[in-house]
Amino acid sequence: MLGDNMPENSDNADNEPANNTSNARKLSRNQILTLISTASLNFSSMICYSILGPFFPQEAVKKGVSNTVIGLIFGCFALFNFLSCLILGKYIVQLGAKYMFVTGLLISGVVTILFGLLDKAPDGPIFIVMCFLVRSVDAIGFGASITASFSILANAFPNNIATAMGCLEIFTGLGLVLGPPIGGLLYQTFGYEVPFITLGCFVLLLVPLNIIILPQYDSVPGKDTFWKLIMLPKIMIMCFTIFSLSSCLGFLDPTMSLFVTEKFHLKVGYVGLVFLGLALAYSLSSPLLGVISDKLPDLRKWLLIIGNLGTGVCFVMLGPVPLFQIESKLWLFILVLVLNGLCIGLTSIPVYPEMLSCAYENGFEDGLSTLGLISGLFSAMWSTGSFVGPTLGGFLSAKFNFQWAAAIQGLLPLLAGVLSLIYYIWEANTRKKRPSVKSTNSDVQEREPLLNGE
Repeated sequence: MLGDNMPENSDNADNEPANNTSNARKLSRNQILTLISTASLNFSSMICYSILGPFFPQEAVKKGVSNTVIGLIFGCFALFNFLSCLILGKYIVQLGAKYMFVTGLLISGVVTILFGLLDKAPDGPIFIVMCFLVRSVDAIGFGASITASFSILANAFPNNIATAMGCLEIFTGLGLVLGPPIGGLLYQTFGYEVPFITLGCFVLLLVPLNIIILPQYDSVPGKDTFWKLIMLPKIMIMCFTIFSLSSCLGFLDPTMSLFVTEKFHLKVGYVGLVFLGLALAYSLSSPLLGVISDKLPDLRKWLLIIGNLGTGVCFVMLGPVPLFQIESKLWLFILVLVLNGLCIGLTSIPVYPEMLSCAYENGFEDGLSTLGLISGLFSAMWSTGSFVGPTLGGFLSAKFNFQWAAAIQGLLPLLAGVLSLIYYIWEANTRKKRPSVKSTNSDVQEREPLLNGE
């Protein structure tokens, strides 16, 4: 029930007794405000991130930048995001989750505007250096916001984190859906600067909104460490799963728009529409997958395995790989993107609650400190994949072609699926030998629905 386990500083109205059935059926005030804040971050960050795809690679080529360096420009964002997430996840209690959230949002808005001014930089090395500098600062701001966002969300919805995350992925998908076509159309109509300045100002408008509405979540520092968390075998596999998914998505950033433009001869404004297939499938399926993950936690393992294997197959078919001798068609390309979005949702939604459950089962403290560790690790692994994906994608596409590069990229989620299958088989056999082991508190909590209509 959602009235339970709220922070000590929540409003009195949010701390009703658990047996108050009428209040148990609705969200508390703090939970509603938290959803609004995190939704605004998901939407704004994804729309700013995704506007680069349709036109930046072409613009960078005009500035004398190679495909490999374009991949590095996309990838450096993830490298600095990785470092900031690990550090900020460890010290989220000391810095304050709300402060990290709002400060990161402010930094992202400012540097998005600055990115729109880079076309005035001289061609060649100066342009490249400025791109790296602006993207790196943007990564630090994004790392602060997203780490704080995961922790705040898990703290506000301790019993239904997968459902809450699944619902919010609608806004993530909406940002991914609107970013490419809006960016492409603004670029085609007004030029390079306008898309970044427009969206940067939009992000800045969200800063005072979140200062006002985002609840303050306080806690005390914990004794657990990233090293203790990462040494758990299940956490290792979940981290590799996150890495593989993120690298697959990052792979598409510097490669897909160039492939679609050259192969199907589409204009920049229409290239953004091709991105819709993956984003819509992911965002529309996420709420349902979140509910399934919370109501039926035993199914999470199968969602993870099927999602990983399906993502690998989709990348093999994205070209498709020349071994199959299947001619590349636009309708086939879009269909595979749709299936890919669904498979990525199958995997990404259950990962966080699986990590959280594993941590509690292994004695980690229940509080914001542990949530910060898991959120920081989750974001760091996602960032690592976001660095490797575009970097490797740019290199492989230049060395071979998009078809072979996509197939090679698909080996990562295939491996993650196999490792997950092996681990869960081992875990099932181990538990059969220990039938007396009791279920943890978190397992019971995760079975409670977000909106208990029963």
